[in-house]
Amino acid sequence: IKNNTNMKKQSYDLIGDIHGQAPELEELLEKLCYSKVNGVWQHTERKIIFLGDFVDRGDYQKEVIDIVRPMIDCGHALSVMGNHEYNAIAYFTKDESGNYLRAHDDKNIKQHKAFLDAFESNPKEYKEAIEWFKTLPLWLDIPGVNIVHACWDEKLINRIIDFQGSNLLTDELLHLSSDKSQWQYEAIETLLKGKEISLPNGRSFLDKDGNERHEIRIQWWEQNASTYKDVFLGPESARTHIPNDPVKGDHLINYSHDQKPLFLGHYWMEGEIKPLADNMACLDYSVAKEGGRLVAYQWDGEQKINTTKFIFVNRH
Repeated sequence: IKNNTNMKKQSYDLIGDIHGQAPELEELLEKLCYSKVNGVWQHTERKIIFLGDFVDRGDYQKEVIDIVRPMIDCGHALSVMGNHEYNAIAYFTKDESGNYLRAHDDKNIKQHKAFLDAFESNPKEYKEAIEWFKTLPLWLDIPGVNIVHACWDEKLINRIIDFQGSNLLTDELLHLSSDKSQWQYEAIETLLKGKEISLPNGRSFLDKDGNERHEIRIQWWEQNASTYKDVFLGPESARTHIPNDPVKGDHLINYSHDQKPLFLGHYWMEGEIKPLADNMACLDYSVAKEGGRLVAYQWDGEQKINTTKFIFVNRH
């Protein structure tokens, strides 16, 4: 009898940013044929990979953590860290002078309000949530697939590995990445928040929260983009305020079509759910806002993203 050493590849269901929307998460898990066994959502054959941003915005901050954490702890799911987990860690942590790594100013308090309110009466649970966030890797490079919250920058990933030998947010990396003069700041900003470039001649626009911005977030994978307007990534309503001047400098990252499929969250996509490239998909379709969707992709080892394998539920 021939010994079948060719083991079946692990299949994954990847899920985009949840932002405290637990009812949609449970509905999506059901749609993906996961069921609760001993209080933990699981599937006999498949695993979930979460793309980060579990918290902020929605009404079910704790409930989302109570769903995803046991799944990860019991081996039914993997996850990367999102910028909202990173921000929560920095907001909680003080530097050696006793100042918080992320300022407790009006803008940041407003951004974290839902998360802070959920844990207000229980400082012990709040601290535990922060400690758990620190266990989430900054990226995943696993057989067949790459995962990062916002931007797969090979150079910066390698630099972090050379610096500390792991893909985790160590305390040293956390403190250095909170200092704008250090390369670690740019590394974390890029991986978790995406590539940004300054607009020319001091130009600015207003983002979705009404904050004035002089930098734009860019479609770093879009090799054919040549102007600021082309490369801009953000609400369509803001695009009219972005100049059509040619972009200066080398800001794009070549993620070649023969690399493993890459899954991202973070970008508040709108409209039709479709890949960014043959081997790249963003799964964040703004479930935290009215009319948004929580999106998953059912991956079974394919190199090319198959549009029929996106699964979603609408915002409740």
